[in-house]
Amino acid sequence: MRGHFFRRIAIGIGLFFLFVFFVGWLGAWLGNDGFGRPGPRGRFFPWFLFFLVPLVVGFVAFGRAVRRTARPIGDVMEAAARVAEGDLSARAPVQGPSEVRDLADAFNRMAGRLEVNEEQRRNLLADVAHELRTPLAVIQGRVEGMADGIYPPDPEHLALIEQETTVMSRLLDDLQLLSKAEAGVLELHLVDTDARELIETALATHGSQADVAGIALRADVSDDLPVLEVDAVRIGEVLSNLITNALLHTPAEGTVTVAASRTDAGVAFAIRDTGEGIPAEQLPHVFDRFAKSPESRGAGLGLAIAKSLVQAHGGTISAESELGRGTTIRFVLPLERSR
Repeated sequence: MRGHFFRRIAIGIGLFFLFVFFVGWLGAWLGNDGFGRPGPRGRFFPWFLFFLVPLVVGFVAFGRAVRRTARPIGDVMEAAARVAEGDLSARAPVQGPSEVRDLADAFNRMAGRLEVNEEQRRNLLADVAHELRTPLAVIQGRVEGMADGIYPPDPEHLALIEQETTVMSRLLDDLQLLSKAEAGVLELHLVDTDARELIETALATHGSQADVAGIALRADVSDDLPVLEVDAVRIGEVLSNLITNALLHTPAEGTVTVAASRTDAGVAFAIRDTGEGIPAEQLPHVFDRFAKSPESRGAGLGLAIAKSLVQAHGGTISAESELGRGTTIRFVLPLERSR
């Protein structure tokens, strides 16, 4: 965009001097000496007027162009100063030449992203504080009770404290993993992995949980799946998070199906359940941090972690749901990482 702006200025200057050259040549041809006096050919042609008039017009036009450009640039500078002082709601009016409008639009988009990021940061701090408050309160209450002699320091009460510290440790580990994945600094150990083996391992891990809950855990895997070049541990975590979430939201005698097939986009995995489903207004936020239903016992990071790990492999993830009929979480690992 900046190149177009300077190109137009250069073209305008070039046309101006071409006009001056043409008028000078015309005056010389008519015998003018250049100062409005008859030349050797005896003709009078005041060609200097043709130089003076476009010069004045050019200065007037240039002044208007400068004012037309300077005002919206000043608005952008003023909005930038407000953002620098902490007012992330500042926006610049989109007006003026096309290049200045592009500048204002780019600035507004940048300021919008900063505002969203700042809001997410505040929400994250509030959510972390909320999630840590409960286990800390339990630990503090038990320790104070034992110090005051209300609770004996026996294995039962110490086990409760250990359980709450485990919850806190898991939450911090999940946040660290999520932050690394979203920042693109998560180290992946890519190895050749059979997609069928990934699913079989996940089903074996969660088989007892499904049996206790009275839920049928099934596999629906195509025979033509390629060998994937992925971090088997991380993709195993994705499958584990999704299966655990599906089991928690599926009633007894329900079904959870783990499917995998080869598509043009890559290898597609799908975890389908016959649970209660997700309300339409909540569906766009299921992959957000700390997004969870009121009856959920977790911190609400499972789906956010699954999304980040899939995206770290260059894949995509999505959710579909219908109230009363169940939910399907799909993720695709691209063929560029497979063979």
